[in-house]
Amino acid sequence: MPAFTVLNPATEEPVAEVEQTSAAAADEAIARAVAVQPAWREVAPGERAALLRAFADVIEAHIGELAELETAGSGHPAGQARWEAGNVRDVLRYYSAAPERLCGKQIPVPGGLDVTFHEPVGVVGVIVPWNFPMPILGWGAAPALAAGNPVIAKPAERTPLTAVRIAELALEAGLPEGVFQVLAGKGSVVGQRLVDHPDVRKIVFTGSSEVGREIMAGCARQVKRVTMELGGKSANIVFADADLEKAAATAPVAAFDNAGQDCCARSRILVQREVYDRFLALLEPAVKAVAVGDPADEGTEMGPLISAGHRDRVASYVPAARRWRSAAAPLRARVTGTRPPCSRRCASTTPPTPRRSSARWSRWSRSPMRPRRWRWPTTRPTACPARCGPATWAGPSGWREQWRPATCRSTPTPRSVTGPRSAASSSPGSGASWDRMPSMRSPRPRTSSSRRINDAALRKPGPAGHRGPGEARGLKLTQGV
Repeated sequence: MPAFTVLNPATEEPVAEVEQTSAAAADEAIARAVAVQPAWREVAPGERAALLRAFADVIEAHIGELAELETAGSGHPAGQARWEAGNVRDVLRYYSAAPERLCGKQIPVPGGLDVTFHEPVGVVGVIVPWNFPMPILGWGAAPALAAGNPVIAKPAERTPLTAVRIAELALEAGLPEGVFQVLAGKGSVVGQRLVDHPDVRKIVFTGSSEVGREIMAGCARQVKRVTMELGGKSANIVFADADLEKAAATAPVAAFDNAGQDCCARSRILVQREVYDRFLALLEPAVKAVAVGDPADEGTEMGPLISAGHRDRVASYVPAARRWRSAAAPLRARVTGTRPPCSRRCASTTPPTPRRSSARWSRWSRSPMRPRRWRWPTTRPTACPARCGPATWAGPSGWREQWRPATCRSTPTPRSVTGPRSAASSSPGSGASWDRMPSMRSPRPRTSSSRRINDAALRKPGPAGHRGPGEARGLKLTQGV
């Protein structure tokens, strides 16, 4: 097959020519992985751990080289690229402890004892996207190698350089040939072959929901294991009692890291109405302070988009944002509703119903920026659904999550929140349980933009003690009465 020319996103100049893998060559690579699998799985756990540590050491010795390749091929700023190369090293070191800890279980049964084992599943295909070529490669390959599985990685067509180099470093570290292979090529050729080939027993995929559905269907036909991380649309939530200076200072990093090419980028900001104007005044200078420039410059914080096509797509939203000034502003999160107390001093209301203010916002619904304007009407209160009832606040696209006071029986994990723990929140039922909220950065669950709750479902309450359709997913904020 013809070679693919990798372009520098910052200059659009050629960086390298990479040979594309054909379907026949992919079959040969799969055959090599199958042939080496018995020997790799029989490597003693301690020796496999030592090989992974050696792999990490070799990566560490070449962090500068890998960072330069990533900056040239992906446009990542130099500092970010070094962190990403270091992340590959760190993940390998973390999973180097796993081979000696793959313990099964001993289960007492009548007349004897059942014993379970963890065994390698076989060849694992890792399909990597273009936005984070090194970290996502490490997240998929390191645990598979630690468990005794050969790995075949397919990097994105635009960003294969670091993956190809990491495969060379794996051989340098002493991994047997065929245990870790990288096949550059088109997803429709190499990726599809990994999904369809019966000797590939698991697929790890990060990418779009559309391609994810196709991969899931292909794996289902063979009852093949699959792990997927698909697209999402995340939000920052800023309440009136938050540290507004800190929230405004950190919001640009959350939105524009990696030039915004991140499915967990905080591309929406929901701000409580009382502090909206103050927050916006703080946010504007913080956004202007982001250093945009040559990714090879150490002072650059935001580099180019991955391609001219992506740049043109994002630029096409700017005229519309200028026509509709409110589209460029953070969203106004208006939390309203009465809160009748229940017997456990909680507050409860049915979810407010989000409504799009105008049909002309439909163009933004799946854009990288997706500004929207919402109204939050007051709805009639209902009985406490969990007998310790949380007040309910619903976000755009049916995206909701919940907090409960310390007296509640469950504490679901919130996605993102900015706000201090106040004195009022220290007593059960009198405020949000800030101390029970773990870090949200990693691992990061994704929420697909297709997950939506319609207005009718949002308005329909469930019986007492049971969550109705409108309460199936969501953001629930418990306030003190």
